[in-house]
Amino acid sequence: MSNAFEITGATVRFGSLAAVDSVDLSVAEGEQVAFIGPSGSGKTTLIRALNCTNQVNEGAVSVLSEEITGLGARRLQKLRTRIATIPQHLGLVENLSVLQNVILGKGGARGTLRSVRDLLFPSRSDIEQIHGILDRVGIEEKLFERTSRLSGGQQQRVAIARALFQEPDVILADEPVSAVDPARAHDTVKLLTELSREHGFTLCMSLHHIDLARKFFPRLVGMRSGVIVLDGNPDDLSADELDKLYQLSDEEMMQDA
Repeated sequence: MSNAFEITGATVRFGSLAAVDSVDLSVAEGEQVAFIGPSGSGKTTLIRALNCTNQVNEGAVSVLSEEITGLGARRLQKLRTRIATIPQHLGLVENLSVLQNVILGKGGARGTLRSVRDLLFPSRSDIEQIHGILDRVGIEEKLFERTSRLSGGQQQRVAIARALFQEPDVILADEPVSAVDPARAHDTVKLLTELSREHGFTLCMSLHHIDLARKFFPRLVGMRSGVIVLDGNPDDLSADELDKLYQLSDEEMMQDA
């Protein structure tokens, strides 16, 4: 099996701060991995390195068998179309309909002119495909609803539907359940892990909810101060190891990466 990601000695700096510090990480195609750790530990920076947004200052990052350092703009853009990202604040356009937001999932692959046309005059095939995706995520009746009128949980599902419409090889989700109640957080994480198994895409998700990470993910990667400090099956990680992950010094509490 090939690796979706292969990172060797990766360091990402912001000024004097190493937000990710000499990280080695391999993630196999189709694997489900939860990144855990306190705020400021480097989870978001790592995800942004994986989706080719953050360039590493040192080391190497290979994404879907492509070494991204020095990759030309056209090849990098093509690579990004194979990676869907669900950001913490979802990245939806609230004055557009659910249908239009989901169509934007293929904006990178289709280009500007076609994307504008699709937003204004969506094809029957796109409408049918998106309706099917919305049915799978449980909001099929919201197809033409303005996104700003949806609840937080429904907006999460629009972001998931947009990622699925992209038909990616990888979905990266950065704290996608930080703004909803525990029940909706549970259902969202459960849905994403189910979809990963159904469609075979790699799923990497950063989570503050350690209980959800342990329940739904077969592999946990713990980060602290930009370094991976634990990596394994949740059943093999002791409560003491997990507790220590979240015991921060005063200096660490002032960082946010």
